[in-house]
Amino acid sequence: MTELGNRLKETRLEKGMSLDDLQEVTKIQKRYLLGIEEGNYSMMPGPFYVRAFIKQYAEALELNPEELFEEFKAEIPSTFNEDLPEKLSRVQSRKKFSGNSSRFFDILPKILVIAFIIGALAVIWYFWSKYADDNGNEPINNNKEGTSYEQSENLSREDVKKNEPVEEPTTDPEDTDVTDPNDSTDTEEESTVQQEISVIETKGKNTVYELKNTDKFVLKVVSTGETWVNIKDGKGSSLFQGMLKQGETDSNTQDLTNETEAEIKIGKATDTEIYVNDQKLEYAIPPGEKVTQNITIRFTKASQ
Repeated sequence: MTELGNRLKETRLEKGMSLDDLQEVTKIQKRYLLGIEEGNYSMMPGPFYVRAFIKQYAEALELNPEELFEEFKAEIPSTFNEDLPEKLSRVQSRKKFSGNSSRFFDILPKILVIAFIIGALAVIWYFWSKYADDNGNEPINNNKEGTSYEQSENLSREDVKKNEPVEEPTTDPEDTDVTDPNDSTDTEEESTVQQEISVIETKGKNTVYELKNTDKFVLKVVSTGETWVNIKDGKGSSLFQGMLKQGETDSNTQDLTNETEAEIKIGKATDTEIYVNDQKLEYAIPPGEKVTQNITIRFTKASQ
């Protein structure tokens, strides 16, 4: 076993995770994870996959992969085909250009036919309109008389309205809406303050939120797939630690009303949702950028 493999294995055991748990989090086959711990890199698909798998392994354990690569660079294969992405890019570009050219030439005959038809119709319309003008024909307006009749009718109606006496609206005292100054229902509803959750600080994979304007703090962590979660109170005591899996144990709820702070460590943010008093918490750091994240929520009661 290499020093790097021993380091990773000790960290995994400290977090109480088995190789099966790690396989669920990283989606890396268990035999490759075991190969990393034993330093058996020859079983990997290639040097590139060695570094990629080690990086995913380290991030799942909340370790910095770049620091591990630097510290154990003598143990990790550093040579891999770096020009492979460039070659693939060139192949894809040629395929794309070839495909676009082929499609263009396929539809070119259709474009020419449509253009020819439009041109022919334009020529026919031109000669037909010219022939009609030469014979003294005028466009027929079937609505001419109807328009004149409608206009005269509208003018007559306007004259009648001008001559009619204007009636002033009467006010019924019983219909008058008197506002009761003692009715404070609307005022009370407007004064209701909703809870506020705001981001105080983000650094790396750590985010600090502030919860205020509320007297309760109920935290619910839900898995939409499969994720490892560790929930701690303000004193650092672990309230829940383990896997959440959709269809099985997919959520965990903690009442932290008497706490001033809570910390949630997430192994796979893309499959994890956090609710504070039934309000969904929006990630300040996109889960796609940081798979493992540390969320801290500081709570200040509204009554304080």
